[in-house]
Amino acid sequence: MKFGFDIDDTLIDLRRHAFRLYNKKLNRAVGEDIFEKIPTVEIHEAFGLTSDEGSEMWNDSMKDIYFTDCPSFDGAQQVLRKLAEQGHEIYYITSRPKKYCAETRAWVKAQGFPVVDANFYCGMEDHEKIDIIKKLELDVYVDDKPAVLNTLAGTNTKVIVKNQSYNQQVDYIRLVNWHEFGALLK
Repeated sequence: MKFGFDIDDTLIDLRRHAFRLYNKKLNRAVGEDIFEKIPTVEIHEAFGLTSDEGSEMWNDSMKDIYFTDCPSFDGAQQVLRKLAEQGHEIYYITSRPKKYCAETRAWVKAQGFPVVDANFYCGMEDHEKIDIIKKLELDVYVDDKPAVLNTLAGTNTKVIVKNQSYNQQVDYIRLVNWHEFGALLK
């Protein structure tokens, strides 16, 4: 089978990592309980930042957010390694900026995820991900963003949403714990 995965907030806990970095950089102590309730992908409002200030903070912190010690979700690496060992094709499809594609691929490999370079897609906008997903004729695709997942309705791709506070309104198979991934495929 062909499996496709978004990276940020699907395989790795990027928003929470960024949230913790924001607390350090801003010398704040905004609680994780606040993080768990943020209804948007963006986290800046929890720190009292405007959209412009939030964009600036994100852009200024991007390398720290992307390439420091951001943890994978528990079980994600093991699930993908097992799929690869079973002979399934693994594709990574991320909207990270083009200038970070090589570094992102190396970082994902260093985290222990099985990566075939030709199956690593990076540097496109969310709407462009759809073309790649459809072209690859993926059997299963996992992402956190409703805007991406909703465009796959009506395709043969089995859509799984990685549970996040900002995607509660979508009604897809919901991945809460990576250790339960196999059961979701049945």
